[in-house]
Amino acid sequence: MRFNKNLDYVHLSKYFYIASIVLTIVGLICLSVFGLNYSVDFKAGSNVDISLTKPLTAEQVKPVLDKLGIAEGTTISPGEDRMNIRFTQVLSDDNDAQLKSEISKLDDKASFEVNTVDPEMARELARNAIYAVLISCIGIIIYVSIRFEWRFALAAIVALLHDAFMVIAVFSIFRLEVDLTFIVAVLTIIGYSINDTIVIFDRIRENLRFSKLKTRQDLVELVNHSVAQTIMRSLYTALTVFVAAFFLFLLGGESIKMFSLAMVIGLLFGAYSSIFIASPLWFVFKGTQKNKPAKAS
Repeated sequence: MRFNKNLDYVHLSKYFYIASIVLTIVGLICLSVFGLNYSVDFKAGSNVDISLTKPLTAEQVKPVLDKLGIAEGTTISPGEDRMNIRFTQVLSDDNDAQLKSEISKLDDKASFEVNTVDPEMARELARNAIYAVLISCIGIIIYVSIRFEWRFALAAIVALLHDAFMVIAVFSIFRLEVDLTFIVAVLTIIGYSINDTIVIFDRIRENLRFSKLKTRQDLVELVNHSVAQTIMRSLYTALTVFVAAFFLFLLGGESIKMFSLAMVIGLLFGAYSSIFIASPLWFVFKGTQKNKPAKAS
C-alpha cells in the first residue's frame, strides 16, 4: 500500500486545525458547565458492588434504601449477576451492615465489595492525576529540546496536549465515566502519540540536513516529503494498537471498558495530530525564523 507522496499535508492541516478548534471550544463549554462524570475514584462516597446468585431489579432494591434512609442521590446499576449501587455519601459502619443484611434477605448468597473514598482522598487523586500529565509533558519537552530543538519540542507538546484534551472533551460531552484507568489511558496515549511524532520529526531533521531551503515553498515540500516517507509506519502502528484496544473495549470486562474506550478515542486523535498538527505546526514555527546573514570571509 502506497500513500500519495504529492499530497499537501501542510495545506490540508488547516482543516484539521479548524475541526480541533471547534471541538476544543465545545469541550471547554461542556467542561465549564457540566464538568467530568467522575467515578467513585474521584468523588467522595461509597460504591457497593454486589455479586448475585439470583436476578434483582432496581425496583426491588430501591425500597430497601428508602427504608434505611440512604436512597438520596443513589444510583443503582443492575446486571445479570451483579448490581452496583453508587452512594454520594460515605456509608457508616451501621448503614453498611444494615444494607448487607437487607440485601441478603433478597439473595442469601450475595457477596459484597464496598469501596469508599473520602473528600480529601478524592481531591488528592485528582491533583496527582493532573501532576502526572504535567510532569510527563515537561519531561517530553526537555527530551525533545535536547534531541532536536525547541521548535520541535513546542510543536510536540501542543500535539500531545491536543490529544489529551480531545479525549477529555469527548468524555465530558458524552458524560462518560472518568476513573483511575482513564488517567492511565491518557498517559498511554501521550506515549504512543509522541512516538509517532518523533518518527516524523526525525525524518524532517534528516531531510533538513541535505536540503537547500531558499523559499517558503521549499520548506513546505520538505515537510510534505518527510510526512509522506513515514506516514504508513505511523498509520500501521496506530492501527495495530487501535484494533487491540477496540476489541478489548467490545469483549473486555466492565473494569477496563473506560480505559479501552479512552485508548480508542485517543489513538484516533493521536494518529492525525502527529501528521496534520505537529509537523505543520513545526513548519509555522520554522517559517518565522529569521535567517542570519552569512559572515564575510
